[in-house]
Amino acid sequence: MQSYRLEEFGGIKKLAMRVEAVPQPGPHQIVVRVRATSLNRRDTMILNGTYPLTPRSGIIPLSDGAGEVVAIGDAVTRVAVGDRVTGSYFARWVDGRMHPGVVDQLGCTLDGMLSEYALLDEQSAVRLPDHLSWQEAATFTCAGLTAWSALTGAEIPKPGQWVLTIGSGGVALFALQFARLAGCRVAAVTSRAEKAERLRALGADLVFTTAETPEWGTKLREATGGIDLVVETGGPATFAQSLIASTLYGRIVLLTVQDQHGKSVEIPGAVYQRSLVTIGRLFVGSRSALEAMLAAVATHRLKPVIDRVFPFAEAREAYRHFQLGDVFGKVVIDGA
Repeated sequence: MQSYRLEEFGGIKKLAMRVEAVPQPGPHQIVVRVRATSLNRRDTMILNGTYPLTPRSGIIPLSDGAGEVVAIGDAVTRVAVGDRVTGSYFARWVDGRMHPGVVDQLGCTLDGMLSEYALLDEQSAVRLPDHLSWQEAATFTCAGLTAWSALTGAEIPKPGQWVLTIGSGGVALFALQFARLAGCRVAAVTSRAEKAERLRALGADLVFTTAETPEWGTKLREATGGIDLVVETGGPATFAQSLIASTLYGRIVLLTVQDQHGKSVEIPGAVYQRSLVTIGRLFVGSRSALEAMLAAVATHRLKPVIDRVFPFAEAREAYRHFQLGDVFGKVVIDGA
């Protein structure tokens, strides 16, 4: 089989294609013929050696992928040959709270999905909705579940409340879509005016561009009466404005705490002392959360937004395109 491995860390040149034997399943393992994969910001951090969790040397990258089960171990009961599945980001986190025993991640400490075949533990496999193509199904594991967890976590926003999304990456667009499913109103912030209409077409009620309105926090608060939930993917560049935009008892789910230059989020004391906003963190989600999200996706026949699809042989080009940062939705790599 063909697979990509990161034999060293420090850039795209370290991503090497290899020809290997097809894996054989152990008693509780399954083999998946991978039909498509997709990229997330954490994958570029792993590639460049800046990810907080130390990757295993020689790892097959990417947490997100979709395919059909082609072989199962003798003791497997959760799935069958022919099932369409994806893998859970945290392969050992089934339910409940995260703890140190479940931190292993696909594409980081465990071999991921950028391969012709993937070997997964049956406990990490989740069946996919029938209405999704392979390319669409490959986008939910990280970005989709992160957005879902942000909206369904400690306090679910009520219909009619305001949710704010930042940018046009995978998490932001999934958050916009899930917020609309929940009956919420959505405000979106983007750096480029040409993306505004596309955000409105997805259901955004208000869109501000940072170039035209750099102090968008005040404008948003005036227009909405205050944002109830911010899905904060912008990090240091946008956090202060998100705080200004929030209602008195709002919530900010802080997903990006540091930018590519190493600058960290700082809480502006003069703003925060006038606020009772709750600032929270999360890390993607458990397998049970992934199952709940995909059940909602199936019920509403939701489709993800795909920016661009690359052939398997052009995985390096997919990484380069993603790292440019000017994407609208998910960057997908077809299977080998």
